[in-house]
Amino acid sequence: MAEPGAALHGWLVIDKPVGTGSTQVVGAVKRALQSGGYAKVKVGHGGTLDPLASGVLPIALGEATKLAGRLLDGDKCYAFTVRFGEQTDTLDLEGQVVATSDVRPRRAQVEAVLAHFTGPIEQVPPAFSALKVNGERAYDLARAGEVVALASRKVVVHSLMLRHPGVGRDPYSQGDHDETFLARVSKGTYIRSLARDIALALGTVGHVTYLRRTRAGPFGLAGAISLDKLTELGHAHSLEQHLLSLRAGLDDIPALLLTPDQAGALRQGRVLAGIAADDGPAFALLNDVPVALVEVRDREVRVERGFNL
Repeated sequence: MAEPGAALHGWLVIDKPVGTGSTQVVGAVKRALQSGGYAKVKVGHGGTLDPLASGVLPIALGEATKLAGRLLDGDKCYAFTVRFGEQTDTLDLEGQVVATSDVRPRRAQVEAVLAHFTGPIEQVPPAFSALKVNGERAYDLARAGEVVALASRKVVVHSLMLRHPGVGRDPYSQGDHDETFLARVSKGTYIRSLARDIALALGTVGHVTYLRRTRAGPFGLAGAISLDKLTELGHAHSLEQHLLSLRAGLDDIPALLLTPDQAGALRQGRVLAGIAADDGPAFALLNDVPVALVEVRDREVRVERGFNL
């Protein structure tokens, strides 16, 4: 257990419930820190989840907030259900129906088109999104009744498959014409757009009725805690029991072990020369204490993000 008034630096992985926004979760973490008597630190999230979506929401505490931007660039995994036959203006359950179709694709037909949406693809983001158009949020313009024209963007769908029937069916699946998919996608991919485009390729229309993020970068549902559990841990002054280290957000890069002199130099912003390490990013450590996220080039080490620990 941390000492009273201790500052926590690392990651809490929250299993966000439906109906709660990402900023509300950040607020809940701040309240849990306060109720537990922890020192005040910066708190941020590693990738927005819409209120309709549930699942993995990594929360960065203290020095980990310096790595949150890097986490945004990571791949994400989702389970999502598409209801064929109706398209809404928001492309999910929250919107109004704007198009209908009597076409209900068979499962074999759905499986046959998935290859067309796997790999590098282009997609048009939903009009109801947080993207800006001439300085205005697209969803604000759409809600005001304006026609929102967003440019297509290149994204990568690393994998896309149908969930086996009867395995983990979601609570929003209401009929034989709802299909649940599993996908791993790159930064910037909109699942609602993917669902829309799959339906159109099948000669029908559709919208997302269920969306759950199962992984964000290195963080999965294993070990994720509910908001109720978060509150309980705060009151018990035991948040650190579920706190993951700074390095948990950088599990894809190697460690670079430093001497005390080298650590001192990096903390002063100096460049280390003659370091025998592979080119690329590295996590610089003095013993087990994080010193900096660094970039190695031609045996020189430069600080990308320094940690005040």
